[in-house]
Amino acid sequence: MFRLKSPANERGSSRRVITRENTSERIESLPPVLARAVSSVIYPMASLTVPPVPTWPRQDAIDLHKAFKGFGCDSTTVINILAHRDTTQRLLIQQEYRAIFHHDLTRRIASELSGHHKRAMLLWILDPASRDATILKQALAGDITDLRAATEVICSRTPSQLHILRQAYRARFGRHVEHDVTDRCSGDHQRLLLPYLAVPRYEGGLEVDSGAAAAMDARDLYRAGERRLGTDERAFVRVFSERSWAHMAAVARAYEHMYHRSLEKAVKGETSGNFGFGLLTVLRCAESPARYFAKILHKAMRGLGTQDTTLIRVVVTRAEIDMQFIKAEYHRMYKRSLADAIHSETSGNYRTFLLSLVGRDRY
Repeated sequence: MFRLKSPANERGSSRRVITRENTSERIESLPPVLARAVSSVIYPMASLTVPPVPTWPRQDAIDLHKAFKGFGCDSTTVINILAHRDTTQRLLIQQEYRAIFHHDLTRRIASELSGHHKRAMLLWILDPASRDATILKQALAGDITDLRAATEVICSRTPSQLHILRQAYRARFGRHVEHDVTDRCSGDHQRLLLPYLAVPRYEGGLEVDSGAAAAMDARDLYRAGERRLGTDERAFVRVFSERSWAHMAAVARAYEHMYHRSLEKAVKGETSGNFGFGLLTVLRCAESPARYFAKILHKAMRGLGTQDTTLIRVVVTRAEIDMQFIKAEYHRMYKRSLADAIHSETSGNYRTFLLSLVGRDRY
């Protein structure tokens, strides 16, 4: 049995033992969606003799409580703890905080922090699916509707991520995300997002006979767009919502080979608005998610002012997925490190927190 002893508690009268058994009890108290996500991570770790990065959720919870006490908040301690804990650790810290202090950690953070730092931290403390669900809810039904943000989240996620997101959305808000998409979106934009949320697309590499199938889809898109007067948007919705990313990348290559014009330029010429943005998001993520998000980050920090909502959304949601690849693409395209760009566009604890999530550059 896996067994580790934690540091003594504040009174020093007892020591906590973490075992498979009591960890299971804590996981079972989580909502089903989160319990499955946590279980898939923590049980493989529990089979190790010594965890690679041993942390103690109870001690983290105590240290966070100390950081909140007194006049003002010790933001440095809060960042040093939460920015360096993974999803499982953050969930267990929240459980320990509630058990010890009978208070919700999220609400305490909301009362102690402010501004962009607060917004970023409140998203970060969530598990990835609940985080995406929260961003979608705010974008679709918040005080200010942001359909571009909603489209980005939906069209840049894998089918398995969308499946868990839909469950988290229903569990967190008591409403199907499809209902909010239907209420807020319309026309071809709506007809793209609804199937993209629901269709179980293949997530592996290219399938058998993919070359011929990609050529057929490229031909269908050409006939639905550049070859005719007007655009048959239904053909674009069908191909973009039903095909895997690997297949869409093959379609783009086939389109350029067959018609000597990029599929991206064809989409830009034949579509517009949020519908066109959704198609381009699918296509660009199919070719390289890291390059797509590097461009989004550059645009958010370009020119006068910073699009902090976009900056927070991308950094927080990609930090545990592909940030190292995004950083490499950013440096390759703009000859400047992402950390340097963020440092110049932000300040204070907000800057410190984002840079902690982005991590050090290796250039």
